[in-house]
Amino acid sequence: MLYDKDIREPLFEFLEEVYGKVRIIEEKQMGRSRADVVMVRPQAVCGVEIKSDADTYARLKRQVQDYDKYYDYNYIVVGTTHAKHVAEHVPEWWGIITVELENEKTDFYLLREPKENPKVDWKRKMTLLWRPELVHIQEKNQLPKYKEKSKAFVIEKILLKVEKEQLREQISEELFERDYNTIADTIKKYRKDKILKRLGG
Repeated sequence: MLYDKDIREPLFEFLEEVYGKVRIIEEKQMGRSRADVVMVRPQAVCGVEIKSDADTYARLKRQVQDYDKYYDYNYIVVGTTHAKHVAEHVPEWWGIITVELENEKTDFYLLREPKENPKVDWKRKMTLLWRPELVHIQEKNQLPKYKEKSKAFVIEKILLKVEKEQLREQISEELFERDYNTIADTIKKYRKDKILKRLGG
Protein backbone atom coordinates (compact mmCIF):
# COMPACT_ATOMS: atom_id res chain seq x y z
CA MET A 1 0.00 0.00 0.00
CA LEU A 2 1.28 3.46 -0.95
CA TYR A 3 0.83 6.36 1.45
CA ASP A 4 0.89 10.08 0.69
CA LYS A 5 4.48 10.42 1.97
CA ASP A 6 5.61 7.64 -0.41
CA ILE A 7 4.05 9.37 -3.42
CA ARG A 8 5.17 13.01 -3.16
CA GLU A 9 8.87 13.08 -4.07
CA PRO A 10 8.60 10.56 -6.95
CA LEU A 11 5.50 12.46 -8.18
CA PHE A 12 7.45 15.73 -8.36
CA GLU A 13 10.14 14.01 -10.45
CA PHE A 14 7.44 12.55 -12.74
CA LEU A 15 5.82 15.98 -13.25
CA GLU A 16 9.20 17.51 -14.13
CA GLU A 17 9.83 14.73 -16.66
CA VAL A 18 6.41 15.23 -18.29
CA TYR A 19 6.18 19.04 -18.24
CA GLY A 20 9.77 20.31 -18.12
CA LYS A 21 10.02 23.65 -16.32
CA VAL A 22 7.81 23.48 -13.22
CA ARG A 23 7.87 24.78 -9.68
CA ILE A 24 6.25 22.76 -6.92
CA ILE A 25 4.56 24.45 -3.96
CA GLU A 26 3.15 22.15 -1.28
CA GLU A 27 0.14 22.54 1.04
CA LYS A 28 -1.41 25.77 -0.28
CA GLN A 29 -4.55 27.08 1.41
CA MET A 30 -7.48 27.64 -1.00
CA GLY A 31 -10.83 28.63 0.45
CA ARG A 32 -12.00 25.96 2.89
CA SER A 33 -9.55 23.36 1.61
CA ARG A 34 -5.82 22.94 1.19
CA ALA A 35 -4.22 21.98 -2.13
CA ASP A 36 -1.78 19.10 -1.65
CA VAL A 37 0.41 20.42 -4.45
CA VAL A 38 0.46 23.49 -6.68
CA MET A 39 2.43 23.00 -9.89
CA VAL A 40 3.48 26.23 -11.56
CA ARG A 41 4.10 26.03 -15.30
CA PRO A 42 5.19 28.97 -17.51
CA GLN A 43 1.61 29.78 -18.57
CA ALA A 44 -0.56 27.97 -16.04
CA VAL A 45 -1.02 27.26 -12.36
CA CYS A 46 -2.18 23.69 -11.68
CA GLY A 47 -3.72 22.08 -8.61
CA VAL A 48 -2.84 18.49 -7.70
CA GLU A 49 -4.85 16.43 -5.20
CA ILE A 50 -3.30 13.18 -3.92
CA LYS A 51 -5.54 10.28 -2.88
CA SER A 52 -3.31 7.47 -1.69
CA ASP A 53 -4.53 3.91 -1.11
CA ALA A 54 -5.07 4.91 2.54
CA ASP A 55 -7.42 7.82 1.64
CA THR A 56 -11.15 7.90 0.97
CA TYR A 57 -13.29 10.13 -1.26
CA ALA A 58 -15.13 11.58 1.76
CA ARG A 59 -13.92 15.19 1.33
CA LEU A 60 -13.27 15.10 -2.39
CA LYS A 61 -16.50 16.76 -3.56
CA ARG A 62 -15.77 19.90 -1.54
CA GLN A 63 -12.08 19.81 -2.49
CA VAL A 64 -12.94 19.65 -6.20
CA GLN A 65 -15.12 22.77 -5.86
CA ASP A 66 -12.25 24.65 -4.21
CA TYR A 67 -9.57 23.51 -6.68
CA ASP A 68 -11.85 24.57 -9.55
CA LYS A 69 -12.03 28.13 -8.22
CA TYR A 70 -8.26 28.65 -8.13
CA TYR A 71 -6.37 26.71 -10.80
CA ASP A 72 -6.13 26.70 -14.60
CA TYR A 73 -5.77 22.91 -14.65
CA ASN A 74 -6.38 20.26 -12.01
CA TYR A 75 -5.16 16.72 -11.47
CA ILE A 76 -5.96 13.90 -9.12
CA VAL A 77 -3.24 11.37 -8.31
CA VAL A 78 -4.57 8.01 -7.10
CA GLY A 79 -3.29 4.70 -5.84
CA THR A 80 -4.43 1.43 -7.42
CA THR A 81 -7.36 0.98 -4.99
CA HIS A 82 -9.00 4.12 -6.47
CA ALA A 83 -7.89 3.84 -10.11
CA LYS A 84 -10.98 2.00 -11.36
CA HIS A 85 -13.59 4.49 -10.10
CA VAL A 86 -11.75 7.82 -9.82
CA ALA A 87 -13.22 9.21 -13.06
CA GLU A 88 -16.68 9.06 -11.45
CA HIS A 89 -15.54 11.41 -8.68
CA VAL A 90 -13.89 14.28 -10.59
CA PRO A 91 -15.09 16.49 -13.47
CA GLU A 92 -14.19 15.48 -17.02
CA TRP A 93 -11.69 18.37 -17.30
CA TRP A 94 -9.54 16.99 -14.46
CA GLY A 95 -6.39 15.08 -15.33
CA ILE A 96 -5.91 11.64 -13.75
CA ILE A 97 -2.53 10.20 -12.75
CA THR A 98 -2.32 6.68 -11.34
CA VAL A 99 0.49 5.44 -9.11
CA GLU A 100 1.53 1.94 -8.11
CA LEU A 101 4.47 0.11 -6.63
CA GLU A 102 6.28 -1.88 -9.32
CA ASN A 103 9.34 -3.89 -8.19
CA GLU A 104 9.71 -1.56 -5.18
CA LYS A 105 9.69 1.44 -7.52
CA THR A 106 6.92 4.05 -7.60
CA ASP A 107 5.43 3.99 -11.08
CA PHE A 108 3.20 6.78 -12.48
CA TYR A 109 0.91 6.79 -15.48
CA LEU A 110 -0.89 9.81 -16.97
CA LEU A 111 -4.27 8.19 -17.49
CA ARG A 112 -6.00 11.37 -18.63
CA GLU A 113 -4.57 14.77 -19.61
CA PRO A 114 -6.43 17.69 -18.00
CA LYS A 115 -8.44 20.15 -20.05
CA GLU A 116 -8.54 23.85 -19.24
CA ASN A 117 -10.69 24.41 -16.16
CA PRO A 118 -13.89 26.23 -17.25
CA LYS A 119 -14.72 27.27 -13.68
CA VAL A 120 -11.55 29.11 -12.66
CA ASP A 121 -12.37 32.34 -10.80
CA TRP A 122 -9.67 34.86 -11.74
CA LYS A 123 -10.19 36.91 -8.59
CA ARG A 124 -9.54 33.80 -6.48
CA LYS A 125 -6.58 32.80 -8.63
CA MET A 126 -5.02 36.25 -8.15
CA THR A 127 -5.25 35.87 -4.36
CA LEU A 128 -2.55 33.18 -4.65
CA LEU A 129 -0.15 36.11 -5.07
CA TRP A 130 1.20 38.14 -2.17
CA ARG A 131 0.81 41.92 -2.19
CA PRO A 132 4.45 42.65 -3.24
CA GLU A 133 3.95 40.24 -6.17
CA LEU A 134 0.83 42.14 -7.23
CA VAL A 135 2.91 45.34 -7.05
CA HIS A 136 5.38 43.80 -9.56
CA ILE A 137 2.49 43.04 -11.92
CA GLN A 138 1.19 46.61 -11.56
CA GLU A 139 4.66 47.94 -12.41
CA LYS A 140 5.09 45.64 -15.43
CA ASN A 141 1.79 46.89 -16.84
CA GLN A 142 2.36 50.58 -15.99
CA LEU A 143 -0.65 50.66 -13.68
CA PRO A 144 -1.11 53.17 -10.84
CA LYS A 145 0.21 51.97 -7.46
CA TYR A 146 -3.09 52.15 -5.54
CA LYS A 147 -1.03 52.08 -2.32
CA GLU A 148 -3.94 52.99 -0.05
CA LYS A 149 -6.31 50.49 -1.63
CA SER A 150 -7.16 46.94 -0.55
CA LYS A 151 -5.76 43.82 -2.19
CA ALA A 152 -9.23 43.06 -3.59
CA PHE A 153 -9.38 46.55 -5.21
CA VAL A 154 -5.93 46.09 -6.79
CA ILE A 155 -6.87 42.64 -8.15
CA GLU A 156 -10.03 44.09 -9.68
CA LYS A 157 -8.04 46.85 -11.43
CA ILE A 158 -5.42 44.42 -12.76
CA LEU A 159 -8.14 42.16 -14.17
CA LEU A 160 -9.76 45.15 -15.89
CA LYS A 161 -6.55 46.44 -17.47
CA VAL A 162 -4.42 43.37 -18.34
CA GLU A 163 -5.14 40.73 -20.99
CA LYS A 164 -5.69 37.28 -19.49
CA GLU A 165 -3.01 35.59 -21.62
CA GLN A 166 -0.42 38.13 -20.52
CA LEU A 167 -1.58 37.82 -16.92
CA ARG A 168 -1.21 34.01 -17.00
CA GLU A 169 2.48 34.39 -17.80
CA GLN A 170 3.01 37.15 -15.25
CA ILE A 171 1.35 35.19 -12.43
CA SER A 172 3.53 32.17 -13.23
CA GLU A 173 6.64 34.38 -13.35
CA GLU A 174 5.89 35.74 -9.88
CA LEU A 175 5.37 32.23 -8.47
CA PHE A 176 8.57 30.96 -10.13
CA GLU A 177 10.48 33.87 -8.58
CA ARG A 178 8.91 33.63 -5.12
CA ASP A 179 11.54 33.42 -2.40
CA TYR A 180 10.15 32.06 0.86
CA ASN A 181 13.32 33.09 2.70
CA THR A 182 12.96 36.81 1.99
CA ILE A 183 9.22 37.29 1.49
CA ALA A 184 8.49 37.91 5.21
CA ASP A 185 10.92 40.87 5.18
CA THR A 186 9.48 42.15 1.89
CA ILE A 187 5.93 42.08 3.25
CA LYS A 188 7.03 43.71 6.52
CA LYS A 189 8.75 46.52 4.58
CA TYR A 190 5.68 46.96 2.34
CA ARG A 191 3.39 47.30 5.39
CA LYS A 192 5.80 49.68 7.17
CA ASP A 193 6.03 51.94 4.09
CA LYS A 194 2.25 51.96 3.84
CA ILE A 195 1.85 53.00 7.50
CA LEU A 196 4.52 55.73 7.16
CA LYS A 197 2.80 57.12 4.07
CA ARG A 198 -0.51 57.18 5.93
CA LEU A 199 1.17 59.10 8.78
CA GLY A 200 2.72 61.50 6.29
CA GLY A 201 6.25 60.27 6.91
